[in-house]
Amino acid sequence: MLIADLYKINEDIVRDGVQTTSITLNPDSDIFKGHFPGNPVTPGVCMLQIIKELTERRLGCSLFMKKASNVKFMAVINPEKTPDLVIENSFTDGDEEIKVKNIIKYDDTVALKVVVTFVKL
Repeated sequence: MLIADLYKINEDIVRDGVQTTSITLNPDSDIFKGHFPGNPVTPGVCMLQIIKELTERRLGCSLFMKKASNVKFMAVINPEKTPDLVIENSFTDGDEEIKVKNIIKYDDTVALKVVVTFVKL
Protein backbone atom coordinates (compact mmCIF):
# COMPACT_ATOMS: atom_id res chain seq x y z
CA MET A 1 0.00 0.00 0.00
CA LEU A 2 1.28 3.41 -0.94
CA ILE A 3 -0.40 4.99 2.09
CA ALA A 4 -0.10 2.34 4.79
CA ASP A 5 -2.93 3.40 7.08
CA LEU A 6 -5.49 4.74 4.57
CA TYR A 7 -7.70 1.65 4.42
CA LYS A 8 -8.02 -2.01 5.28
CA ILE A 9 -9.49 -4.77 3.16
CA ASN A 10 -12.42 -6.58 4.75
CA GLU A 11 -13.36 -8.94 1.93
CA ASP A 12 -12.08 -9.49 -1.60
CA ILE A 13 -13.88 -11.91 -3.91
CA VAL A 14 -13.94 -12.56 -7.64
CA ARG A 15 -17.09 -13.97 -9.23
CA ASP A 16 -17.88 -14.18 -12.93
CA GLY A 17 -14.95 -11.88 -13.78
CA VAL A 18 -15.98 -9.15 -11.34
CA GLN A 19 -13.80 -8.34 -8.33
CA THR A 20 -15.83 -7.05 -5.39
CA THR A 21 -13.84 -5.69 -2.49
CA SER A 22 -15.13 -4.17 0.73
CA ILE A 23 -12.78 -1.83 2.53
CA THR A 24 -12.89 0.46 5.54
CA LEU A 25 -11.22 3.87 5.39
CA ASN A 26 -9.23 4.99 8.40
CA PRO A 27 -10.56 8.44 9.35
CA ASP A 28 -7.39 9.02 11.41
CA SER A 29 -5.11 8.71 8.36
CA ASP A 30 -2.79 11.68 7.80
CA ILE A 31 -4.42 12.18 4.38
CA PHE A 32 -7.57 13.50 6.02
CA LYS A 33 -5.72 15.94 8.30
CA GLY A 34 -4.94 18.06 5.25
CA HIS A 35 -7.95 17.21 3.10
CA PHE A 36 -9.83 18.88 4.89
CA PRO A 37 -9.52 19.55 8.64
CA GLY A 38 -12.91 19.35 10.32
CA ASN A 39 -14.60 18.11 7.14
CA PRO A 40 -12.52 15.22 5.73
CA VAL A 41 -12.99 14.21 2.11
CA THR A 42 -11.35 11.26 0.38
CA PRO A 43 -9.22 12.69 -2.45
CA GLY A 44 -9.96 11.41 -5.94
CA VAL A 45 -6.31 10.51 -6.44
CA CYS A 46 -6.53 8.24 -3.37
CA MET A 47 -9.59 6.50 -4.81
CA LEU A 48 -7.67 5.88 -8.04
CA GLN A 49 -4.69 4.57 -6.05
CA ILE A 50 -6.96 2.13 -4.19
CA ILE A 51 -8.31 0.90 -7.55
CA LYS A 52 -4.74 0.41 -8.80
CA GLU A 53 -3.68 -1.48 -5.67
CA LEU A 54 -6.71 -3.79 -5.80
CA THR A 55 -6.07 -4.50 -9.47
CA GLU A 56 -2.41 -5.27 -8.76
CA ARG A 57 -3.48 -7.56 -5.95
CA ARG A 58 -5.82 -9.47 -8.23
CA LEU A 59 -3.34 -9.80 -11.09
CA GLY A 60 -0.25 -10.33 -8.93
CA CYS A 61 1.89 -7.80 -10.77
CA SER A 62 2.85 -4.12 -10.75
CA LEU A 63 0.88 -1.80 -12.99
CA PHE A 64 1.20 1.66 -14.50
CA MET A 65 -1.97 3.70 -14.86
CA LYS A 66 -1.92 4.80 -18.49
CA LYS A 67 -5.30 6.47 -18.75
CA ALA A 68 -8.51 7.19 -16.87
CA SER A 69 -11.67 7.88 -18.87
CA ASN A 70 -15.35 8.41 -18.20
CA VAL A 71 -14.41 9.70 -14.75
CA LYS A 72 -17.55 10.58 -12.79
CA PHE A 73 -17.22 11.72 -9.18
CA MET A 74 -20.83 11.46 -8.06
CA ALA A 75 -20.66 11.79 -4.25
CA VAL A 76 -18.24 12.88 -1.56
CA ILE A 77 -16.72 10.16 0.61
CA ASN A 78 -16.35 11.42 4.17
CA PRO A 79 -14.38 8.78 6.14
CA GLU A 80 -16.04 9.80 9.41
CA LYS A 81 -19.57 9.34 8.07
CA THR A 82 -19.16 6.61 5.45
CA PRO A 83 -15.88 4.72 6.00
CA ASP A 84 -17.16 1.41 4.59
CA LEU A 85 -16.84 1.21 0.81
CA VAL A 86 -17.45 -1.42 -1.85
CA ILE A 87 -15.32 -1.40 -4.99
CA GLU A 88 -16.50 -3.36 -8.02
CA ASN A 89 -13.99 -3.92 -10.84
CA SER A 90 -14.59 -5.73 -14.12
CA PHE A 91 -11.59 -6.47 -16.31
CA THR A 92 -10.84 -6.67 -20.01
CA ASP A 93 -7.35 -8.16 -20.27
CA GLY A 94 -5.61 -7.47 -23.56
CA ASP A 95 -2.12 -8.37 -24.74
CA GLU A 96 -0.55 -5.09 -23.68
CA GLU A 97 -3.26 -3.25 -21.76
CA ILE A 98 -5.75 -4.05 -19.03
CA LYS A 99 -8.96 -2.04 -19.04
CA VAL A 100 -10.84 -1.97 -15.74
CA LYS A 101 -14.36 -0.60 -15.24
CA ASN A 102 -14.76 0.55 -11.63
CA ILE A 103 -17.51 1.60 -9.30
CA ILE A 104 -16.89 2.79 -5.75
CA LYS A 105 -19.95 3.03 -3.53
CA TYR A 106 -21.15 3.22 0.04
CA ASP A 107 -24.60 2.09 1.12
CA ASP A 108 -26.74 2.67 -1.98
CA THR A 109 -24.71 5.68 -3.15
CA VAL A 110 -22.32 5.49 -6.08
CA ALA A 111 -19.39 7.81 -5.35
CA LEU A 112 -17.16 7.14 -8.37
CA LYS A 113 -17.42 5.55 -11.79
CA VAL A 114 -14.29 5.33 -13.91
CA VAL A 115 -12.65 3.24 -16.61
CA VAL A 116 -8.90 2.85 -16.05
CA THR A 117 -6.37 1.50 -18.53
CA PHE A 118 -3.25 -0.09 -17.05
CA VAL A 119 -0.09 -1.53 -18.54
CA LYS A 120 1.93 -4.23 -16.80
CA LEU A 121 5.39 -3.25 -15.59
